[in-house]
Formats: sequence, structure tokens, C-alpha cells
Amino acid sequence: MSALSLGLIAALAWGFHDICVRFVSQKAPLMASLLTVLSTGLLFHFAFMIVTDGFHETPANAVVPAILAGVFFLIASLGLYGAFQRGPVRLVAPIIASFPILSVLWAAFTGANVTLVEWLAVLVILCGVTIVAYLSDQSEDDNLPKGITIFFAAIASLGYASTFAFGQMAAEMSHHLPATLITRSTAIVLLICGIVVWKLPFWPGRKSLGLLMLMGLADGVALLCMISAGGLPKAEYAAVAASVFGLITIVLAWGFLKEKMTFPQWVGCAVAFAGIGYLAL
Repeated sequence: MSALSLGLIAALAWGFHDICVRFVSQKAPLMASLLTVLSTGLLFHFAFMIVTDGFHETPANAVVPAILAGVFFLIASLGLYGAFQRGPVRLVAPIIASFPILSVLWAAFTGANVTLVEWLAVLVILCGVTIVAYLSDQSEDDNLPKGITIFFAAIASLGYASTFAFGQMAAEMSHHLPATLITRSTAIVLLICGIVVWKLPFWPGRKSLGLLMLMGLADGVALLCMISAGGLPKAEYAAVAASVFGLITIVLAWGFLKEKMTFPQWVGCAVAFAGIGYLAL
């Protein structure tokens, strides 16, 4: 499976995850919700390793980047939850979706050959996502102060770019399954420490538990796909494809929540996937 395909699977999983974040973040404690999601993802990942006999020795030089990926994954998750808690999607999604620019920059910095046409394809994809997101969610959320929302979204974008850079670096040095296990475990340990220090609740509430566990499965699949791309050619394409998660969130809202999609939004979808189609050639 190509890095681009893994990125699209991650986008689908995170699209479902994020549409749920918008709902759950209004009803359950944020940190407790995130802990449930990450813990469920960890259980999924551990079970996947058992089924696939994925327990491999991790070289010492891969441990540090895997841990750093976990630190940034937690930062990115907190930023995303904080941003979607405030909304609106049309403000948050394009900012978070900009992380592939940083991922491609990192790939170029580390020696990958990124052509001008590939850069243009990345920008086309981001333009498509921005069109769809900007024309969505015209609601009273627009009256909320935008500064803190933009800050959280920018933190999420930087966090995801750093997560994938370090996570894929670890996957190149070792097997991706134990590397991802270290990444996810690091994020959970740090989150538990934060909950204890700030004396926040661990329990998200029974009503939200089932949905949070489904979100955890989706998040587990997405992170596994993204770090698995590390050993493949054009690993940065995974981040580019995953950036359409905001677009998929809106399309899922149209399909399942009956929210409206306008003709210009469908054009934005076509633009974004045309860019992805070019990269897949």
C-alpha cells in the first residue's frame, strides 16, 4: 500500500473522529475524553500487534524520535480538541490542514526530491480544503473570539507535522508497530501526569463513553497508517492526503447529519481530490 493510500485511510478515520469531537467536546470533560480516546487507541494497537505478531526489537536510536512523536502527538491532540471545542469548523479545519506544508518542507530538508509541480499539487489540495471549510458552518459560533481558536488550531497543525516527522523517522529506523506503541504510550503517560497535576477528572461520563471508544479506534487506525508510511517512498504524501480530514468531516456531516453542501463546496472537494489524484500518478 502506498503512502498516499495510507494517508487517505487516515483522513477517513480522522474525519469521523473530528465530527465526533465537535459533539463530545461540548458535553464531556476535554482531558478525560482525550484520555479515553488515546487509551482505546492504545488497546487497539496492542491487540493489532498480537494478531499480526508485531512485537519486534526497537533499536535504541529509534526510541528518542518515537518518544518525541508522542510528545507532539499529545500537543496536537490538545490543540485539535481545544480548537474544535470552540469552532467553527470553517475557521479551524484549514489551519490544521496546513500541516502538510511543514511535512513537505521537512522532507525536502532531509533530502527528498520535491518538485515544483508537487508543491503546486499540495497547495491545490489545501485550497480545496479551505474552500469547503470556509463555506461551511455559518453559525452563531462566528461570534466567539477567534484568537484563541486560531492559536489552538495552529498548535495542532505544528504538532501533527512534528508527530509525523519524528514518528516516520522512528519507523524508518525500526518496525513501525513498536515505534507507534512507544509514541502512543508516551502521549498517554504525559496526559495522565497533566490530569493529576491539574486535578482534573479522569471519568468522561457514561453517556459519552461508547462514542469516545469509537473515536479511539478511528484515531488508532489513523496514527498507525501515518507512522506506517515512514518506510515507504514519498512518505510525505501520507501527510498531504491526510490533510483532507477536514473536508471529509464536512462531507460526513452532509451524509449523516444532513448538513447542507453547496455547489462551490463540491467544487472544493473536486479540486482537493484532483490534487491528490495527480500525486497518485
